[in-house]
Amino acid sequence: MNSQQASVLLLTAAGRTKRAHQNRDSRRTSCPIMTAATFGDSPEPVIPRAAPQGMRFAAAFALVTSLFFLWAIAHNLNDILIKQFEKALSLSRLQASFIQIAFYVAYFVFALPAGYAMKRIGLKRSMVMGLAFYGVGAIAFYPAAEIGTFATFLTALFVIAGGIVCLEIAAGAFIVLGGAPERSAFRINLAQAFNGLGAVIAPIIGGMFIFSGHEHSTAQMAQMSAASVAGFRVAELHQVQVPYLLIGIVAFAIAILIAATRFPAENRSNARQPVSYGSLFRQRKFTAAVAAQFAYVGAQVAVWSFFIDFVKDTRPDIEERTAAYLLSASLFLFMIGRFTGSLLLRSVKAPNALIAYGVLACCATCGAVATTGITSIACLMAISFFMSIMYPTIFALGIAAAREQGQIGAAVMVMAIVGGAVIPPALGFLADHVGVRPGYLVVLVCFAVVIIFAKLERGAATARTEIGHDR
Repeated sequence: MNSQQASVLLLTAAGRTKRAHQNRDSRRTSCPIMTAATFGDSPEPVIPRAAPQGMRFAAAFALVTSLFFLWAIAHNLNDILIKQFEKALSLSRLQASFIQIAFYVAYFVFALPAGYAMKRIGLKRSMVMGLAFYGVGAIAFYPAAEIGTFATFLTALFVIAGGIVCLEIAAGAFIVLGGAPERSAFRINLAQAFNGLGAVIAPIIGGMFIFSGHEHSTAQMAQMSAASVAGFRVAELHQVQVPYLLIGIVAFAIAILIAATRFPAENRSNARQPVSYGSLFRQRKFTAAVAAQFAYVGAQVAVWSFFIDFVKDTRPDIEERTAAYLLSASLFLFMIGRFTGSLLLRSVKAPNALIAYGVLACCATCGAVATTGITSIACLMAISFFMSIMYPTIFALGIAAAREQGQIGAAVMVMAIVGGAVIPPALGFLADHVGVRPGYLVVLVCFAVVIIFAKLERGAATARTEIGHDR
């Protein structure tokens, strides 16, 4: 995703439910106390401290923040892989969209097991486990390129995504609960900044090291001998080997650093709290939030997945590498939108901002489809800016709607990221049959779902205000 920051606000609501337990200890310290068992360090007496601002917390925080950057790299390299595998494996756009299916189905499969694993083995071990999955999946790209089948790459991507699910849940928990509650917003925004930075850098990495710069039209490929075509495709497949091998090595290096670093302990007083899915989904606003998150993530992944195809279709003279750099610029707008949107939300109610950004995203989408040339590409890039506040805003409203079931509600919201496995194939199907530009109209439906959710939330908020005045 990015989608893509799945657990940045993961346990905000859970933190609220824990405060009753933590206030007993907070009379002596301003931060939550964490148990050694949670992070996997050897058991030792836990002595309350004034605040987790020492070297131990600083080192742990720096390592955990780096994870946000690392999983953004994997998310946004998928957009490069789609175009690369279309060329290297002779895939249609619909077939290439299975890259996102394999990746985002992993969110649906791993979200709840990862949440339960976190409760059982703790945050630190969950991070190490997630990095191990991530590293294995990335390194598996090397033999996958030698085997040369699409299925082996999809398997490797599924493993990478499974690791990222563990990382998003555990890292989000640490960022939210790992320090003084009054500074949690600062820590979250700092972590998000590194995630946005990873999203910007990933297409640049792909453009420089995965795209070879050798492009052949269909007519040119038809004139080449079978041996030349086979050699060209093999060479293009090998382009992914070194970048993913290095990414895997970095993942294992960070895993070793995290394992060797002493983390502060965490209070898990509600670890055995019973879960009621029935009561959770009886909250209509929560169910609507899940639907909106499903639609939004699907739209985001679809927009970015076929960005390069859209640019090439609109301006065939633009090279793949240049299109990748334009995608990076689009993601930079997304990052800027995150920061400016957070400032906007200080003075504008979340549902109102969500409605406005949803309408503007629809306008940008229509502009991208209806216009031509640079204007069309500019509108396509603008969509990223208007998508920027949607994920965290929907996530926060959904967790608030979950009430006392906030922790498991967060896991369900993470599962909703599976929308990234559903909408891109729909766009890919339309792109194959009616063209990639008109195919982008499918995201209008997704933004409409987001707008409807925001209007329902605004109506509910207005009703609560009126009831308060009547009292």
